[in-house]
Amino acid sequence: MNTPVLLGLLGILLVAIGTAQPLYVLIGGVAAFLLLATGVFSQFQDLTTIIEMTLSLAEKEVLLAIPFFVIAGAIMSEGDIARRLINVAREAFCWLPGGLAVSAVFACIFFAAISGSSPVTVIAIGTIMVPAMLREGYPKRFSFGLVTAAGSLGILIPPSIPMIVYEIIDPTRLADPPNYTIASPDRPLGLIDLFLAGLGPGLLIGLIFAGYSIIVGRRAGTATRPVDLGRLYRATREGFWALMLPVIILGGIYSGIFTPTQAAAVSVVYALVVELFLHRSLTTDRLGPILSDSTVLIGSLLIIIALAQGFNKYLELAQVAEHAVELLLAWELSPLAFLVMVNILLLIVGCFMDILSAIIILVPLLAPIAFELGIHPIHLAIIFIVNLEIGYLTPPLGLNLFVSSTIFRESLGSIIRSTLPFLVLMLGALMIVTYVPTVSLGPVSWMNGNGFHVPFPERRIAMNTLRAPESVRFLAGVARMDDDEEEGEPDAGEPGRPLTMEELTRRAQQDLQRQALQESAYETVADLLEDFRKVQSGAVRLQDLSSFRDMLDDDEEEGGNADDDRPPGASGDDDDDWPPGAGDDDDDDDWPPGAGDDDDDWP
Repeated sequence: MNTPVLLGLLGILLVAIGTAQPLYVLIGGVAAFLLLATGVFSQFQDLTTIIEMTLSLAEKEVLLAIPFFVIAGAIMSEGDIARRLINVAREAFCWLPGGLAVSAVFACIFFAAISGSSPVTVIAIGTIMVPAMLREGYPKRFSFGLVTAAGSLGILIPPSIPMIVYEIIDPTRLADPPNYTIASPDRPLGLIDLFLAGLGPGLLIGLIFAGYSIIVGRRAGTATRPVDLGRLYRATREGFWALMLPVIILGGIYSGIFTPTQAAAVSVVYALVVELFLHRSLTTDRLGPILSDSTVLIGSLLIIIALAQGFNKYLELAQVAEHAVELLLAWELSPLAFLVMVNILLLIVGCFMDILSAIIILVPLLAPIAFELGIHPIHLAIIFIVNLEIGYLTPPLGLNLFVSSTIFRESLGSIIRSTLPFLVLMLGALMIVTYVPTVSLGPVSWMNGNGFHVPFPERRIAMNTLRAPESVRFLAGVARMDDDEEEGEPDAGEPGRPLTMEELTRRAQQDLQRQALQESAYETVADLLEDFRKVQSGAVRLQDLSSFRDMLDDDEEEGGNADDDRPPGASGDDDDDWPPGAGDDDDDDDWPPGAGDDDDDWP
């Protein structure tokens, strides 16, 4: 990118910020400028491609889930569902030191599972719980910080609007990298799996907050009392319909009764029925303002997503992601180092950008790199969301900070100071989520019929990116025998000597292996070495291997080696390179151990 283009981008940014233009104007202006100024599009009328891409969004059924979940959250925040959830939580945790604070955490988790929005959760739970906590003697700063931080769980506990946007934007389509087996053989990974992956990290952060609440409650000497089963029963009965909402929505999604989009529509109908006819906490004349406010939010969000298509088109046509992948792979970054870099970047971005904008702009850049390094797209998605969840609590643009400052009538500085201990706790949880993939991927893998434990990804060499001679040289270095080992004389106690890569390559070219070469391919070096060890140990016949790498189908381009490369039976050829049982005249036993020959070749 040359200097005039950089100056033009800087000018657009300064004008947009100086004139207080909305985000969609900034994204659209930057996208159009890059497409035209860099020569990706040759003329102005080529921008009609962006209109066509925007129209194609109408075909994405999952996009309809966003307005439905927004409306459902707005209805519930205006109704009585939040208060009833809080009553159940208070009666369930009253026996714990800090039980009221613990109930606030779990009320946020429950309400987040209903609304899918962090600011809505802060408003709905905070307006009820903070006054109650202050009356019980909890420190003022702790009370503000707890609700502000726990409310951010709204984007992590499913259903989550940022997760829906991530699934739409992600260029890898959440597919398994070559080194993973997370998906079910019956269907590809999708939004349902991403929702499920958010449960573990969300509950982890909730439990960390609950543990901290118990410590603070014990220090503050807050009152405790035994669980009164009668009061708990009455609270549960009154809050039954509120408690059933996440059960119906999430249970319906994971059981396959309905899709996430259908679940969003069901949540709107359910919320209306419960609040209008069962709780009777809303009247029909209040629905107009609720729907009006929701429509403004939905419209701005959809416009941002539509105009972001233009920016993503530039990244695609200019091959920005491919160049970034090549650069980072040339640096030989490990998955560990890459994720450290991603966490630092996202923590900084979260301070200055809202979560949806960050997802729309950064996911097309970072997701392909992570995929090449063997990091699962769903794991990366959860890392994104946890990082940007922390961004809700960091100045200067932390949205939850402004919401709390408004509803609690406290200065922004006071709210920022109150959230600092919770920021530290969330950073610790981020490290666990990042470097223990089982927290997010374990439930997904288990639900799809695979094992629960998912190890941290190791960087693997992508064999399909190597030329055959390079691959053979790499594996030959792994399989090279010791200098003092004589060919044909295995060490004591060993089933047989390792085959050299020249032998493996030559045998792979024989007619007996042609069919296997055409039918399958190795994904990683580790898989190839596993079959290689089976051959050298005598556990399997070379002819029976059904997964030879098709790259070995090409002849070695490097000559000059000391091995026999003459055709079988050529003049002056003393090596036995005939297939077993062929009409060769040498005395070497070339049958596998236990075959129908008379030689004793067992170890």
